Amino acid sequence: MESEKDRFGEFIKLLERAKEDIYFAAKDQELMAKLKQELKKVDRPEGEVPELHCPKCHGRLESYMFMKLSLDRCQSCGGVWFDKDEIDAIAGLVGRSPLFSPMTWAP
Repeated sequence: MESEKDRFGEFIKLLERAKEDIYFAAKDQELMAKLKQELKKVDRPEGEVPELHCPKCHGRLESYMFMKLSLDRCQSCGGVWFDKDEIDAIAGLVGRSPLFSPMTWAP
């Protein structure tokens, strides 16, 4: 009888975990959809800037603006590539985030 209770308890725990996973997967999808709305393709005039190619698969890179940052995304593999200035800008944004603080790194 005791083993029946244990099996039922384990089943309930697994069921709760599965419901949490489903809930957070739905929240992640909502967040991704919201972020994709902020992604705007930038049309470069032909001849103004040389065509850029992906360092991984040599596909054509397209320019996008996301949160005031310029990103280069490969049409073929979907890779996103940053220049040094773009990485510095991202580091600056993260550095101002309340989640990022040097105090969190202190022992």
